[in-house]
Amino acid sequence: MFRIMFFQPCIPPNTGNAIRLAANTGCELHLIEPLGFGMSDTQVKRAGLDYHEMATVTVHPDLDAAWSALRPERVFAFTAHASRYHSDIDYQPGDVLLFGPEPTGLPAEVLDMPQVTDRVRIPMLAGRRSHNLANAASIVVYEAWRQNGFAGAV
Repeated sequence: MFRIMFFQPCIPPNTGNAIRLAANTGCELHLIEPLGFGMSDTQVKRAGLDYHEMATVTVHPDLDAAWSALRPERVFAFTAHASRYHSDIDYQPGDVLLFGPEPTGLPAEVLDMPQVTDRVRIPMLAGRRSHNLANAASIVVYEAWRQNGFAGAV
């Protein structure tokens, strides 16, 4: 399936919700340290409910370690500073969907990494800053999954 990657997430409930998203869609969730919380944080656990054991979650010490472990062919970095929409991509299983931390988004040095194959945005009304991190990941994951026939879904 797809690989959701949160670069240095800060808000525990967003990661808890992403754990549920990963469990319900068959995606992997990859978290890049430093995290703004501990994985045993009550808010992470509460948002993830009983889905923690159904999800594949990996915490990487840094992006270089993640790239080495995943060896991705395609990495889509989500940023409000892109012109291409998330729905313009033909997603393939194994794609990495990279999201930045709340509230700043992905820094330029991450967006410029050679592993990043494309910068993509989720449309929203003018004058708005960003979507909630877990909601943004959900929007993209469900579009990617839809394009691939909702493989494995009931």
